[in-house]
Amino acid sequence: MEKSIPDYTEAEFIRFMQEVFTANGNGTPDEVLDDLLDEFRRLTEHPDGSDLIYWPEDEAQCTPEGITNTVKEWRKANGLPGFKAR
Repeated sequence: MEKSIPDYTEAEFIRFMQEVFTANGNGTPDEVLDDLLDEFRRLTEHPDGSDLIYWPEDEAQCTPEGITNTVKEWRKANGLPGFKAR
């Protein structure tokens, strides 16, 4: 069964985002990075998809924590379920 955002705590999603950032910067094969980015798009359902990572509106938000917060706020504003409680 595929996971969804409510299956993740915020801390777990930040760890997932750290994995994406690490894969993006360490020469990970494109196939692996593509799978991580596909999973990010699927999980977040955000219309900007991976642009949140590569072309954020605010460079200060281009961190695992910043992107997680952007996703959390967007999902809340659009009536979508959020992260599970700790």
